[in-house]
Amino acid sequence: MKFIVFLVISILLISCKQSKKTHRTQSLLVAEVIMNTVEKKKNTWVFIMAGQSNMAGRGLIEPQDTIPSQRILSINNNGQIIIAKEPLHFYEPSRTGLDCGLAFGKSLLKDIPDSITILLIPTAVGGSSISQWLGDSTYRNVQLFSNFIEKVNIGKKNGVVKGILWHQGESDANENNVSLYKVRLQKLIEKFREVVGINNLPVLIGELGSYSENNNYWSLINEQIESYASTDNNVYVIKTNDLKDQGDKVHFNSIGQRLLGQRFAKAFLGIKH
Repeated sequence: MKFIVFLVISILLISCKQSKKTHRTQSLLVAEVIMNTVEKKKNTWVFIMAGQSNMAGRGLIEPQDTIPSQRILSINNNGQIIIAKEPLHFYEPSRTGLDCGLAFGKSLLKDIPDSITILLIPTAVGGSSISQWLGDSTYRNVQLFSNFIEKVNIGKKNGVVKGILWHQGESDANENNVSLYKVRLQKLIEKFREVVGINNLPVLIGELGSYSENNNYWSLINEQIESYASTDNNVYVIKTNDLKDQGDKVHFNSIGQRLLGQRFAKAFLGIKH
């Protein structure tokens, strides 16, 4: 596949004495490559990444996570198509880190035709609840559902939306909200599919981890996810019970994020297209 590219500007050299807020992106030399055109729209598979912080990514980005592929694209803060690089999410620059996106894309490339390019569209915002997504609330300066619509439209302009990767629920894992999660998830997925325009669009949902100090409620969220998935043939649940946290009892570590991406890919590849 031919791309017209031009190389950007920004090279970030981050020192060892950097502040805690940039720790997850330490030791990186980052160059952004903007794509002027993406050829063969029908051969560009678009995946929307949505949810809260475990989809936005909080893992430490390590050298193995910095190897790009011209067949894995993403967008920057200006909505321009770029060669994907971690961190993919840009809404919370002081918090963001390694997510599952590149691991997902690289796993897909092993089993799909060479003619296919992957476009990963980030929309996740850490700490957001499912009711905030449903209500199009503004959270951390992002109007959640409006932003989702905007980013889906970028994806549809440049390719074919093939699925949504969803990881969320930590903010709903409490006495007041856990019992409502299934109904809210169903409504949100219906809205997602309406925006994309595909009634049977695959939605891949990662379970919450099993390491939380709030594990009883996290487990109940997972039960709600499983219960809803049993009613929708186009929802696929990704197991995470063996994945480890990064020491905060909330976020997957880097290994966990890579494995999560690989499992999302395996689930998608198992779908009959």
